[in-house]
Amino acid sequence: MRNPLAEKVVDIRPSGIRKFFDIVSEMEDAISLGVGEPDFDTPWHIRDEGIYSLEKGRTFYTSNAGLKELKMEICHYIKRTQGIEYDYNHETIVTVGGSEAIDIALRAMINPGEEVLIPQPSYVSYEPCAILANAKPVIIELKAENEFRLTPQEVLDAVTDKTKALILPFPNNPTGAIMEKGDLEEIAKVVIEKDLFVISDEIYAELTYNGAHVSIASLPGMQERTILINGFSKSYAMTGWRLGYACGPKIIMEQMLKIHQFAIMCAPTTSQYAAVEALRNGEEDVRQMREAYNQRRRYLLYAFQEMGLECFEPFGAFYVFPCIKEFGMTSEEFADRFLREEKVAVVPGTAFGACGEGFVRISYAYSLENLKVAIGKLKEFVDRLRKEKA
Repeated sequence: MRNPLAEKVVDIRPSGIRKFFDIVSEMEDAISLGVGEPDFDTPWHIRDEGIYSLEKGRTFYTSNAGLKELKMEICHYIKRTQGIEYDYNHETIVTVGGSEAIDIALRAMINPGEEVLIPQPSYVSYEPCAILANAKPVIIELKAENEFRLTPQEVLDAVTDKTKALILPFPNNPTGAIMEKGDLEEIAKVVIEKDLFVISDEIYAELTYNGAHVSIASLPGMQERTILINGFSKSYAMTGWRLGYACGPKIIMEQMLKIHQFAIMCAPTTSQYAAVEALRNGEEDVRQMREAYNQRRRYLLYAFQEMGLECFEPFGAFYVFPCIKEFGMTSEEFADRFLREEKVAVVPGTAFGACGEGFVRISYAYSLENLKVAIGKLKEFVDRLRKEKA
């Protein structure tokens, strides 16, 4: 019998995060600091709207691109927060999470062999999605000494005549790094000079702690070159509702919609009605959750300082990315020993790219009480490793 499998899929590594989730699920009393999922419930007024939509029998397909009301609210929200105007009818698609938007953007834009620049460490889906779109991923290694920000020189050094697009993953998972307006302005100059397009994943845009997020699409000359991707999972604690969106130039969105309608049909109807309520009346919910995350963020940074564990200060998302190079072991060895000896799961930095070696990702999407217990165990583990090394 012939091989039933596609080689490019076989060659893709499974997510490096799942291994530790699976081990934790088998360990009694284990604490996981590895999940990038809010510990908050979806606010009740948003849940109520979803429930009400079911009670009203709204169980039909929506249009492929999404509910008109939701697309309009998305456009109003982006104009209110970023000053960017999008046409809800031709420049906006509601997707099944932000991940689907990344996938269909790449498939709609990239011809076989064209290059996509992917800064790493970053979200685990970018590189596999680029490969599945028949692109050639070109990795840009972000550096701790730059606070894991992308620099214009790094982009220039990576560009060739085959480069088509740059993925811009900020605020960043796993590092928590952000790009401020001045940083983005320098990147935009290179993008325009080299005639590139940008896929800007802004799923953590609402979770920043040092001023408001700025989208590269808001800069002069960039709206027509950018696919802006966001969603409801992180900011509104709606991970299981599976809802995201993409906004961008009509010529690209038409092709993205074609892929979306054949592969997905439409995003979940109930989720879309709930998302309308989230955008209309959820600003206070986001503020309260952001304040709680910020409190946890500050606690972790203080705790790392107290135990002498090196970590730059992240200003976005809900992750910290401490350095563990002093212990002379790989990120995976560190995470594996910590889990087995202290029953606390963190994610090896290499799950997010080879340049994540020497770091681990710790999520603070957990209660302060759980964090305090886990960090107490981390201190004991770190002290033990230092004694072993001595």
